[in-house]
Amino acid sequence: MAGHIVAVVGGKGGVGKSVFAANFAIAYLQNFKLRPLIIDLDFNSLGDQNIILGQNPAKTIVDLSKVQIPQLDAKSLAPFVVNAQQGYSFIGSPRETAFAKDIDVEGLGRALKQLTNLFPIIVIDCGSQMDPHVLKALELSSAIFCVTTPDIIVVNQTRRVLAKIQELLFPPEMVQIIVNKYNPNNIINPQIIQKNLNRQIFGAIPDEPQTSDGALAKGMPIVLSAPNAPVTRAYSDLVRKIQQVNLFDTLAKLNKPQNVAQKALAAKGAEGAAAAAGGETGAPGVTVRSKNGEIDVWTSMKLRIHKFLVEKMDIKKMTGDQNDPKTKLVLREKTSKTVLDVLATLPPEDINQVMGTRELKAQMLKEVLDEALGLGPLEDLLADDDVTEIMVNARDQIYVEKKGKPGLSKVTFSSEQQMMNVIERIVTPLGRRCDEKTPYVDARLADGSRVHIIIPPLALRGPTITIRKFPKKRITEKELVAFGAMTTEIADFLKACVEGKLNIVVSGGTGSGKTTLLNVLSNFIPASERIITVEDAAELQLGQEHVVRLESRPKNIEGEGEVSIRDLIKCCLRMRPDRIIVGECRSGEAMDMLQAMNTGHSGSLTTLHANNPREALGRLETLVMMAGLGLPLKAIKETIASAVNLIVQQSRLTDGSRRVTYISEVVGMQGEVITLQDIFVFKQEGLDKNRKIIGRFVPTGFIPKFVEEMEAKGMKISRGLFSAK
Repeated sequence: MAGHIVAVVGGKGGVGKSVFAANFAIAYLQNFKLRPLIIDLDFNSLGDQNIILGQNPAKTIVDLSKVQIPQLDAKSLAPFVVNAQQGYSFIGSPRETAFAKDIDVEGLGRALKQLTNLFPIIVIDCGSQMDPHVLKALELSSAIFCVTTPDIIVVNQTRRVLAKIQELLFPPEMVQIIVNKYNPNNIINPQIIQKNLNRQIFGAIPDEPQTSDGALAKGMPIVLSAPNAPVTRAYSDLVRKIQQVNLFDTLAKLNKPQNVAQKALAAKGAEGAAAAAGGETGAPGVTVRSKNGEIDVWTSMKLRIHKFLVEKMDIKKMTGDQNDPKTKLVLREKTSKTVLDVLATLPPEDINQVMGTRELKAQMLKEVLDEALGLGPLEDLLADDDVTEIMVNARDQIYVEKKGKPGLSKVTFSSEQQMMNVIERIVTPLGRRCDEKTPYVDARLADGSRVHIIIPPLALRGPTITIRKFPKKRITEKELVAFGAMTTEIADFLKACVEGKLNIVVSGGTGSGKTTLLNVLSNFIPASERIITVEDAAELQLGQEHVVRLESRPKNIEGEGEVSIRDLIKCCLRMRPDRIIVGECRSGEAMDMLQAMNTGHSGSLTTLHANNPREALGRLETLVMMAGLGLPLKAIKETIASAVNLIVQQSRLTDGSRRVTYISEVVGMQGEVITLQDIFVFKQEGLDKNRKIIGRFVPTGFIPKFVEEMEAKGMKISRGLFSAK
């Protein structure tokens, strides 16, 4: 039966992780009379394990990783291992960093697999960094012991390590928390640590500094140096507990991620190659096909071509008007010709090795052009009509939303520098910037898709990009009816409300479809009317011709030149608008919007964030207060009640679908309260076999007050539409 590998990681340097690994292994030996193997893989604390064990091996784990031995046995392993007289075995780490870098990760994996046939338990001192060689050890481990101490900073760093392990998709049960240097008088007790880490504490090792220092002075582990000490008993209790609950056999059955070490090597190699090429290159979907951190031949060839391309063309000076399709087409053709010229100069054997077919050459050409002129790995996601949202959490983790459900994409960025190049291509044409001084920005793509970017130091894992895609074809009310977002009767009713110049607020949560619904409503406005739109980042897609589009502007590099939504609303009041559409009210501009609605600009439309119509009114009150005018609350409520006629609530339901859930009339004031009356509501009635929500739109029986005014204008609205069903 194969032995178990136990990986010991530390939340931070100095927690006693190496001391724990050595004493844990020898406690296992003393209690069960089974020879353990201790391996030092902590390359950030080279040689610490040698001091703890009092050993000085001639060869190291790096040497073992490089040896091609078909089958390890006691004889072939002998040059690399120290068999101590106390009954344990030890393989050390190099004493110099330069030698440690030479480790063959694939060779390490092969060696560890074979070592499990020779030892019942292998304890690996892994350090606190998730380097590729450490990840290889974690892949092959039955359990991971994460050592922390009763120190708030250490606990915080431990949380970081646990998050990284979870991010790599290792099962949470695989990780066991050990509190080292435990003192019952310490204010940070195991319960507090458990609450902060949201993990159960598996064991605690008491703090005995004199015993520990004495053992180090002798060059012996504590359990050998002080067999009767409380700390030694704690180690014995720990290994017995493991045996009693059959921990290792249970955890060994868990499904663990594969190839995480290879992916880490690929990313590391790609970053190095990108830096060598001047920081202008990268590749999506990197996979490893070679050893020692080298990137695969496809990516290597792509980086090589891109480097030649940068030398031959100054693409930044040739970009011109990036919003002009003709300019973009000409530039792409010129760049394509240059890439083909570069390919013609490469050795035929290199070309045939990587691009042996016409299809592969075409794929290479496309990827190089996407890297040089487009948005790199995001290009294919943007071209996929099923993708509605792209969420780049980190360079190697891109989620996409399809049919309302998020999922992990296969494509990745090769480096953070490649991400910054993409970010620059997004924001530069808009006259915006994203750097350490301005580490976040709202922008838009050429097709109108909304982009939010935030970079370090605010984003701890590297640049983060969120893209809300807009459909290539403008969505109409017919599509919304087909999607089940509303009924034909409700669409006709909303059309009549827009034509009747009611002031409408579209309310909803993030990603609920507010802007899409606002687009649909705005296209009900008669073509003869003058429409002025005001937005942070221009997103609205209006079909009318008589439209003026205004977009706010952030501060420039000197901290000047900002033009806010409030400024633009004041401007548009002087531009003879028939309709004012504000993309979203987020602050004091709500006051200016309400003033416009109350001063002859009826038929205005806007959106805001809220979960239901009543909350929408409360949020409007809050936003008006943010204008800083010091108005009494009653005056604010009266302004809202007189300005807003209708609230349309858009919601994203649990199955990912987006629907209109309320249509409510703002009736007026009753004492100190704004009165609301629901006209239509969406009633959820259950789930089908595919877990999709079943429901129907129900009229409440209330006939809105504004119906009589609309009928007086010659508009026909059937009273039967409002009959309760």
